[in-house]
Amino acid sequence: MPLPTLPDAEAQCLALAESIRPQLQADAVLVGIHSGGVWVARRLKELLALPAEIGLIDVSFYRDDFGEKGLHPQVQPTSIPFEVEGRPLILVDDVLYTGRTTRAAINELFDYGRPASVRLAVLADRGGRELPIYAEFRAWQVELADSQELVLAPDAAGRLLWRCIDHA
Repeated sequence: MPLPTLPDAEAQCLALAESIRPQLQADAVLVGIHSGGVWVARRLKELLALPAEIGLIDVSFYRDDFGEKGLHPQVQPTSIPFEVEGRPLILVDDVLYTGRTTRAAINELFDYGRPASVRLAVLADRGGRELPIYAEFRAWQVELADSQELVLAPDAAGRLLWRCIDHA
Protein backbone atom coordinates (compact mmCIF):
# COMPACT_ATOMS: atom_id res chain seq x y z
CA MET A 1 0.00 0.00 0.00
CA PRO A 2 1.47 3.43 -0.89
CA LEU A 3 2.20 5.89 1.88
CA PRO A 4 -0.72 8.27 2.45
CA THR A 5 -0.60 12.00 1.83
CA LEU A 6 -0.12 13.42 5.30
CA PRO A 7 -2.41 16.24 6.44
CA ASP A 8 -1.43 19.30 8.47
CA ALA A 9 -1.55 18.07 12.08
CA GLU A 10 -2.05 21.60 13.42
CA ALA A 11 -5.11 22.06 11.19
CA GLN A 12 -6.35 18.68 12.41
CA CYS A 13 -6.04 19.85 16.04
CA LEU A 14 -8.16 22.88 15.20
CA ALA A 15 -10.78 20.70 13.47
CA LEU A 16 -10.78 18.31 16.43
CA ALA A 17 -11.30 21.20 18.87
CA GLU A 18 -14.20 22.48 16.77
CA SER A 19 -15.86 19.04 16.81
CA ILE A 20 -15.45 18.79 20.61
CA ARG A 21 -16.56 22.36 21.46
CA PRO A 22 -20.36 21.93 20.97
CA GLN A 23 -20.41 18.84 23.21
CA LEU A 24 -17.94 20.06 25.85
CA GLN A 25 -19.27 19.88 29.40
CA ALA A 26 -18.27 22.70 31.76
CA ASP A 27 -16.31 20.47 34.16
CA ALA A 28 -14.73 18.21 31.51
CA VAL A 29 -10.97 17.67 31.62
CA LEU A 30 -8.51 16.34 29.07
CA VAL A 31 -6.21 13.37 29.68
CA GLY A 32 -3.46 12.86 27.11
CA ILE A 33 -1.80 9.49 26.52
CA HIS A 34 2.02 9.78 26.34
CA SER A 35 3.45 10.97 24.13
CA GLY A 36 1.46 11.98 21.05
CA GLY A 37 -1.80 12.24 22.96
CA VAL A 38 -0.19 14.61 25.46
CA TRP A 39 0.91 16.93 22.64
CA VAL A 40 -2.59 16.88 21.15
CA ALA A 41 -4.23 17.41 24.57
CA ARG A 42 -2.01 20.45 25.22
CA ARG A 43 -3.01 21.92 21.88
CA LEU A 44 -6.71 21.20 22.52
CA LYS A 45 -6.49 22.85 25.97
CA GLU A 46 -5.23 26.03 24.27
CA LEU A 47 -7.74 25.93 21.42
CA LEU A 48 -10.70 25.22 23.73
CA ALA A 49 -9.44 27.72 26.36
CA LEU A 50 -9.92 25.17 29.14
CA PRO A 51 -8.93 26.37 32.63
CA ALA A 52 -8.11 22.97 34.17
CA GLU A 53 -4.70 21.38 33.83
CA ILE A 54 -4.59 18.32 31.59
CA GLY A 55 -3.87 14.85 32.88
CA LEU A 56 -0.90 12.92 31.52
CA ILE A 57 -1.05 9.14 31.40
CA ASP A 58 1.54 6.51 30.50
CA VAL A 59 -0.02 3.11 29.91
CA SER A 60 3.22 1.10 29.77
CA PHE A 61 2.43 -0.99 32.87
CA TYR A 62 -1.22 -1.46 31.89
CA ARG A 63 -0.67 -2.92 28.43
CA ASP A 64 -1.93 -6.48 28.01
CA ASP A 65 1.17 -7.18 25.92
CA PHE A 66 3.62 -5.88 28.56
CA GLY A 67 5.09 -9.38 28.98
CA GLU A 68 5.81 -9.62 25.24
CA LYS A 69 7.09 -6.10 24.66
CA GLY A 70 8.69 -5.36 28.01
CA LEU A 71 9.12 -1.85 29.35
CA HIS A 72 9.18 0.95 26.80
CA PRO A 73 12.50 2.79 27.11
CA GLN A 74 10.80 6.19 27.55
CA VAL A 75 8.31 5.54 30.34
CA GLN A 76 6.81 8.84 31.52
CA PRO A 77 5.14 9.50 34.86
CA THR A 78 1.36 9.58 35.01
CA SER A 79 0.06 12.85 36.44
CA ILE A 80 -3.62 13.35 37.15
CA PRO A 81 -3.82 16.79 38.84
CA PHE A 82 -7.59 16.74 39.40
CA GLU A 83 -10.27 14.59 40.98
CA VAL A 84 -11.34 11.85 38.54
CA GLU A 85 -14.35 10.71 40.55
CA GLY A 86 -17.55 11.89 38.87
CA ARG A 87 -15.78 14.04 36.24
CA PRO A 88 -16.40 13.83 32.51
CA LEU A 89 -13.05 13.02 30.88
CA ILE A 90 -11.88 13.32 27.31
CA LEU A 91 -9.10 10.82 26.70
CA VAL A 92 -6.80 12.11 23.94
CA ASP A 93 -4.41 10.17 21.71
CA ASP A 94 -2.72 10.82 18.40
CA VAL A 95 -3.55 7.51 16.65
CA LEU A 96 -6.23 4.92 17.34
CA TYR A 97 -5.40 1.51 15.92
CA THR A 98 -6.13 -1.77 17.74
CA GLY A 99 -7.72 -0.16 20.81
CA ARG A 100 -5.28 -1.76 23.25
CA THR A 101 -3.63 1.53 24.29
CA THR A 102 -7.06 3.08 24.91
CA ARG A 103 -8.16 0.08 26.98
CA ALA A 104 -4.99 0.31 29.05
CA ALA A 105 -5.53 4.06 29.61
CA ILE A 106 -9.11 3.49 30.77
CA ASN A 107 -7.92 0.78 33.19
CA GLU A 108 -5.37 3.18 34.64
CA LEU A 109 -7.87 6.04 34.90
CA PHE A 110 -10.19 3.87 36.98
CA ASP A 111 -7.36 3.42 39.49
CA TYR A 112 -7.84 7.15 40.21
CA GLY A 113 -11.62 6.96 40.61
CA ARG A 114 -14.78 6.42 38.62
CA PRO A 115 -15.27 9.19 36.05
CA ALA A 116 -18.77 10.26 35.02
CA SER A 117 -17.82 9.47 31.42
CA VAL A 118 -14.80 8.85 29.22
CA ARG A 119 -14.91 10.03 25.61
CA LEU A 120 -12.09 9.42 23.15
CA ALA A 121 -10.59 12.07 20.85
CA VAL A 122 -7.88 11.19 18.30
CA LEU A 123 -6.22 12.91 15.37
CA ALA A 124 -6.03 9.73 13.27
CA ASP A 125 -8.19 6.61 13.27
CA ARG A 126 -6.50 3.94 11.19
CA GLY A 127 -9.02 1.14 11.78
CA GLY A 128 -7.75 -2.36 12.58
CA ARG A 129 -9.58 -2.59 15.88
CA GLU A 130 -9.06 -5.68 18.04
CA LEU A 131 -11.31 -4.35 20.81
CA PRO A 132 -14.74 -2.66 20.68
CA ILE A 133 -13.38 0.87 21.12
CA TYR A 134 -14.18 3.88 18.96
CA ALA A 135 -13.24 7.56 18.89
CA GLU A 136 -16.18 9.85 19.42
CA PHE A 137 -14.05 12.70 18.09
CA ARG A 138 -11.57 12.20 15.25
CA ALA A 139 -9.98 14.41 12.65
CA TRP A 140 -8.79 11.83 10.10
CA GLN A 141 -9.80 8.33 9.02
CA VAL A 142 -6.89 6.65 7.21
CA GLU A 143 -6.15 3.15 5.95
CA LEU A 144 -2.60 1.86 6.29
CA ALA A 145 -0.89 -1.46 5.73
CA ASP A 146 0.02 -3.37 8.89
CA SER A 147 3.68 -2.56 8.18
CA GLN A 148 3.00 1.19 8.18
CA GLU A 149 3.04 3.37 11.27
CA LEU A 150 1.89 6.95 11.80
CA VAL A 151 4.16 9.00 14.05
CA LEU A 152 3.28 12.43 15.41
CA ALA A 153 6.05 14.67 16.73
CA PRO A 154 6.71 18.36 17.26
CA ASP A 155 9.23 20.11 15.02
CA ALA A 156 11.89 22.54 16.33
CA ALA A 157 9.27 25.32 16.53
CA GLY A 158 6.80 23.10 18.42
CA ARG A 159 4.39 22.55 15.49
CA LEU A 160 2.97 19.04 15.34
CA LEU A 161 3.86 17.08 12.20
CA TRP A 162 3.00 13.63 10.87
CA ARG A 163 5.45 11.09 9.51
CA CYS A 164 4.55 7.73 8.05
CA ILE A 165 7.09 4.93 8.42
CA ASP A 166 6.96 1.69 6.46
CA HIS A 167 8.58 -1.16 8.38
CA ALA A 168 8.29 -3.59 5.45
